[in-house]
Amino acid sequence: MLRIDKRTEGQTVLTTFEVTPGTCEDLLEELRAAYHEVISHQPGFIAAALHVNDAQTRIANYSQWRHRDDFKAMLRHEDMRPRTRRFNELCKGFEPVMYEIAEVVDNG
Repeated sequence: MLRIDKRTEGQTVLTTFEVTPGTCEDLLEELRAAYHEVISHQPGFIAAALHVNDAQTRIANYSQWRHRDDFKAMLRHEDMRPRTRRFNELCKGFEPVMYEIAEVVDNG
């Protein structure tokens, strides 16, 4: 379950994809398939969410992993390599960046 909590240990990865309105849905389909068929079955995977801006020119992917090395291993998995090449074909560029949760503010 996706949980944003400062006390949560692990690795947060935010990946942004720059797309066109014409390729946005195609890339979303590829990302959904990758999560359901490969990524969610990898050791250390906790949860993820996909976000799309109103203009359909950006996709943001928020994922949580137990350890940084789990995320890196997923990228090297043999089933991910062709998928990553396909992601690259469907967007102008993408960049995964690892983050630590610094603060959470809510009304609860």
